Amino acid sequence: MTLRNTVRKGLSPVIGARRVDRLVDAEASARASLARWIAPKERQAEEGAAADTHPGYEVLPNGYRIYPDDDTLFPASSLTRHEFLSGLHEVLQPRTYLEIGVADGSSLTLSRVRSIGVDPAFHITTPLHADLLLARETSDDFFASGRAEEHLAGTPLDLGFIDGMHLAEFAYRDFLNVERLMSPTGIVVFDDMMPRSVHEAARDRYTLHWAGDVFKVAEVLRAERPDLIVIPVNTFPTGVVLVARVDPSSTVLSERYDAVLPALEAPDPQVLPEHVLRRTLAVDGEDLLAWDGWEALRGLRNRPRALAERRKLFASLAAAFVREADPSA
Repeated sequence: MTLRNTVRKGLSPVIGARRVDRLVDAEASARASLARWIAPKERQAEEGAAADTHPGYEVLPNGYRIYPDDDTLFPASSLTRHEFLSGLHEVLQPRTYLEIGVADGSSLTLSRVRSIGVDPAFHITTPLHADLLLARETSDDFFASGRAEEHLAGTPLDLGFIDGMHLAEFAYRDFLNVERLMSPTGIVVFDDMMPRSVHEAARDRYTLHWAGDVFKVAEVLRAERPDLIVIPVNTFPTGVVLVARVDPSSTVLSERYDAVLPALEAPDPQVLPEHVLRRTLAVDGEDLLAWDGWEALRGLRNRPRALAERRKLFASLAAAFVREADPSA
């Protein structure tokens, strides 16, 4: 375990995950400043010229850039992504869990049930506590193998977390594959759905903090699958989107893949909708976790024929938390 991870784990329970994230950012910025101070004058001159061309960013020794956050664009976040995901585990009490993009295990550690983690380059530094299938491969290869169904052993997924490759077409395929494994009462969460600038949204990464263009998947889901409930959640740092009312039998997304692919692969610079940049459709994570329907949703898992009750419950969720975009914006 690295020193940074050790410090993060020690401080998070004391001062909160968001403050720890900001401290890590500040530490990276300080290291970058020190590196520039001791760098050869030629390198300083090159970076100075770059800063003149693109004002407002800081170049790190590894070549990535840090752009100043403009927190005035959207309301302050009440929860980090991991705090929201932790709360979702509590209220949803899933029987099964699948995660794409394991990284160091910081979110996979939340699960205590039969779970699947997929990542071609995970580097786990966090204790894991689940009945776990851990796959070191791409999500496309993993789903093609059929091992997910084997590990789940007939129990559908209650919670899926998509935080894999930060390119829209990959996240789209991940949802397509995850949905067919879901319970009709299950929930899927996408990470990095509200980049804070066009820089963070770039397909070709050049920033320290990178969301990529996966935000486009939510736009496609709204257009192609109006039956889904798509709820952006204002979490720190780059927002998540919760998807409910999934339909494991739907083939719409697979049939529409070729048609929507050009939009998903649209090159940089990305066009960020105002509602994404300003998070005007996003709800507060604490409010969503406080929804009074979670217990009822859990109770419907073993009642697949209770269609009317399920529709009524999801209608309540949508009425409470789905906001419509301003067509003039």
